Amino acid sequence: MAPKHHPTPLSGGDRKALSKELRKARAMTTILAAKSAAARAEGEALIKQADCLLCESWNERMWANGEPIDPSPTIDQAINGGYPWLEIQCSRCKTRRDVDLTVLPHASTTFVHDLSGRLRCNKCAKAGRRPAATLLQLAHHHPRPASPET
Repeated sequence: MAPKHHPTPLSGGDRKALSKELRKARAMTTILAAKSAAARAEGEALIKQADCLLCESWNERMWANGEPIDPSPTIDQAINGGYPWLEIQCSRCKTRRDVDLTVLPHASTTFVHDLSGRLRCNKCAKAGRRPAATLLQLAHHHPRPASPET
């Protein structure tokens, strides 16, 4: 964007006043930009905290009710809140598995509870069956090492 043109006044006093106002305006832009960056950082921290609390709330409701709860956090909210892992269990063979949400291809508005119909057990797939997975909870980190058959 081109700088705004300020016609220079003819008198010396007016030129001094204009240059003083321009210095103030330039200094104010630095101050406002710093305040904007601080407010943005504070807002992002609050959003991250809100996403974390939403994931914790959903985990507690899942534990209490034992079924996928709607509404659940979106995948992006879970990742932003520090819960990038989803623990699932095969509804047929009861094998537990951990799914890394960061590597799943998804739209930003995909809810975690919508994954229950999409995730399948690899062990049962080899046997020719494709039962849906049961969602257990969101996790902060990879809870257990991956087993080769899942």
